[in-house]
Amino acid sequence: MSALAPAPPTEFQATPGRLDAVLAALSGHSRSQVSGWITAGAVTVDGEAVSKTSLKLRGGETLHVQMPPPPDATVEAEQVPLDVLYEDEHLIAVNKPPGMITHPAPGVTGGTLVNALLGRMTLPEQSGHDGPDGYRPGIVHRLDKDTSGVIVVAKTVTAHARLAAAFKDRDTRKTYLAIAAGSWKAAESVRVDAPIGRHPVQRQRMTVGGANPREAQTVFTPLSAHPDGHGRTLALVRAQPRTGRTHQIRVHLAHLGSPILGDAVYGRASETMLRQALHAQFLELPHPLTGKTLRLHAPAPDDLLTAWVALGGAVPETLEQPPLE
Repeated sequence: MSALAPAPPTEFQATPGRLDAVLAALSGHSRSQVSGWITAGAVTVDGEAVSKTSLKLRGGETLHVQMPPPPDATVEAEQVPLDVLYEDEHLIAVNKPPGMITHPAPGVTGGTLVNALLGRMTLPEQSGHDGPDGYRPGIVHRLDKDTSGVIVVAKTVTAHARLAAAFKDRDTRKTYLAIAAGSWKAAESVRVDAPIGRHPVQRQRMTVGGANPREAQTVFTPLSAHPDGHGRTLALVRAQPRTGRTHQIRVHLAHLGSPILGDAVYGRASETMLRQALHAQFLELPHPLTGKTLRLHAPAPDDLLTAWVALGGAVPETLEQPPLE
């Protein structure tokens, strides 16, 4: 059992920049959480309440935050079987099943990957607390609840810092498998370079453009494609994100007019695939201690392949071969 950490101090001396970015950096909380504090009126600048997240600070202002108390909750260790792809004393790589949330969040304290990992090991505490956004010890990257595949978790403080830096500095190579259902027409790889931001109205969604967009690039390569009999083309697609934006692959495929099969948020639900047909198949990254390249592989899941065949698709012989450099 791991108790959540106490809230940090509530007074900060500002550095130059946007209020939300500055306060996130000073407090150690996520930018989305800090934005919530600001819009809720919980932040003052030199004694005056503010509600504009993009307020420009000169530097030197005194920031006061009335932070909410830490959630009154604990994260229980749970005995849940895991498909372990690699493990040593520094990290563990797991093939996350669809339907499993990566870490606890408001209203979700059990059944997550963190709960399962705490059932078999101790995870580094200092990397784990981000207030109401969730308790996330050892977590350095995430997969959506209904996305399956390779995820890496640090087991030590040093490993966490170095793995987090590798993801931030884009020293990792991620490859996903998806079924694109819509109007896929490409015969060769397509590079999408389209910034992604928060949807201006539907705040749980991301969109090309949107609020505070950040650069996003993904390379898509069709491995197999065929007409669906309704004037559309379905494709089994390899996706390689060059950046790590929220919902990036899902948003970029929807932007191409080919949302992921079963993605009810960016496309539509499917009776053939009961979740979004997206799987993290390969991950390459430097080992946090040795620096040697770790090549991790989670084979395509049965539900995705079954759906593809049911739609009339053929499974390519090269499906489980890692992508070329």
